Amino acid sequence: MTLQLLISTLDGGINSVADLLLPAREGVSYLVSWQHTLGAAPVEVPRELRRPDVALLEMNGTGLSRNRNNTLRHATGDILLIADDDCRYRAEWLDAVVATFERHPTLALATFQMTSALAPKSYPDHEFSHSGRRPRGYYVTSFEIALRRSAVQGVVSFDERFGLGAPMLLGGEEELFVEAACAAGLDCRYFPTVVVRHDHATTRESRATVPGLLMARGAYLKLSRRYRRTALLRPLLIAWRIHRRHHYPYGKALAHIYRGYTMV
Repeated sequence: MTLQLLISTLDGGINSVADLLLPAREGVSYLVSWQHTLGAAPVEVPRELRRPDVALLEMNGTGLSRNRNNTLRHATGDILLIADDDCRYRAEWLDAVVATFERHPTLALATFQMTSALAPKSYPDHEFSHSGRRPRGYYVTSFEIALRRSAVQGVVSFDERFGLGAPMLLGGEEELFVEAACAAGLDCRYFPTVVVRHDHATTRESRATVPGLLMARGAYLKLSRRYRRTALLRPLLIAWRIHRRHHYPYGKALAHIYRGYTMV
C-alpha cells in the first residue's frame, strides 16, 4: 500500500517544501501543487525537489481549496495525506497512517493529531466516527486528514468558495469536506495518533477575528448537516466565545457571522 503526501504551496512557499521531505523510501511519494499569483516574483524550483519521488504541478491563481482539489485530481497513491509546506514528518508517523488504513479495510477518510511546540491543539483521546456525535470542542485541520484514494477520488472535493485565498469565506473548507465524505456514505473516523508536526498556530486560532473567517463560520453553519437544527442560534454562542477569548466586540463578531450565513 503506497502513501502519497499532497502538498499545497503558493509562490515562494515552494522553498519550504524541501524541509518537509524525508529521505527517499519505497512506497512513499510527494505530489506538490504550486500556485502562482499574478505579479509574484519568479521563483526557481529548489534543487532538492528534483527527485524521482516528487511530482510537481503548477497552476495560476489563488485559493487553497482550488490547490487541494488539484492534488486530489492528480493523486496516484493508495493512501493520500494532505499537507502544507510548513508541515514536518517522521517516518514512523507515515507508517502509522498506512497501518491505520490497513487495519480498517472500509476506512475512506481518517483524521489524526498534530503535535506543535508553539501552538498545541487539544484532542479527544479516543477513536470516534465523524458520522456521529463529536466530542465537544473538536475541529478538523486539513493536514490531519488522510484518504483512501479509491474511495474519494472523483467523489468528494473541497468547496472552492471556502478557504484561504477564496474571495470572502476564508476557512471552513476542512469541515465541509469531511461532512461531504460522510454524506456520500463513506467511513470517516478520527484516531488519537500523531502523524504530523506543525509549529504555527492554525488559521482558526491565529486569525480568529478576521472578518472573512467569521463569515466562513456563519456560512458553514448554514451548509452543515451537523448544525441544521441550531444553525440560526449558534452564531450567538460563537460570537460570545470570540468576544471572551480574543476581546473582539461581540456585535461585530455576530454581524460578520450572520453575514456569512446569508452568503450561501
